[in-house]
Amino acid sequence: MDEGEEEIARIREVRHQISEEFGHDPYRLVAHYMELQKAHPEKLIPASDSELAGKRRGE
Repeated sequence: MDEGEEEIARIREVRHQISEEFGHDPYRLVAHYMELQKAHPEKLIPASDSELAGKRRGE
């Protein structure tokens, strides 16, 4: 396994552990992330105007 593959494997393992903490329930996981956003708004990066325009058009 090369270095890039090892990094990807580690990322996948961490993501699996995080999902496991919430019973692999996407609704619980998203609720957790939303609470983190409320607690740390200074860490959010605003979406660009082009990203927002695409969402308005349903893209």
